[in-house]
Amino acid sequence: MPPVSMPPSEDARAIFRRLGYSVSGDGPDFVAERKWRTVRVTAVSDGDDLNGRRLLADGGEPSGEYRFRCFVAPKKATGDVQHRLASVDPGYEWAVIGVGDDGDYDVHRPEAS
Repeated sequence: MPPVSMPPSEDARAIFRRLGYSVSGDGPDFVAERKWRTVRVTAVSDGDDLNGRRLLADGGEPSGEYRFRCFVAPKKATGDVQHRLASVDPGYEWAVIGVGDDGDYDVHRPEAS
C-alpha cells in the first residue's frame, strides 16, 4: 500500500499567520482574514485531493462569501493543482502555495489571459 500523504494544513496556517491573517477553522479547510480580504484556504495532498474530491468540493462555483481561494499543496503537486484549476476555470480568484519539506514556500497565480 502506498504511503498516505497528509495535507499541509499546519504549514498553511503558519504561512497565513506570518502574513498577518487571522485564521479560523479546523482541519484542511479554513478561513484566513485580513483587513477587507477573506480567503478560503484548502490544504491538499495528492491522489483523491487532486482528482477533485477536495480540490473543487464546491463544484468550482464562486461563492459570494469567498471570492478568493488559496490551495496549499506540497511543492511536487503544485503543477497538478494549477492545471486542475485552470482546466475548470473557476469563477473565483485563486492562488496555489507550494510548501517544501523545509517549510519554504512559493506562490503561484494563474497566468493572465
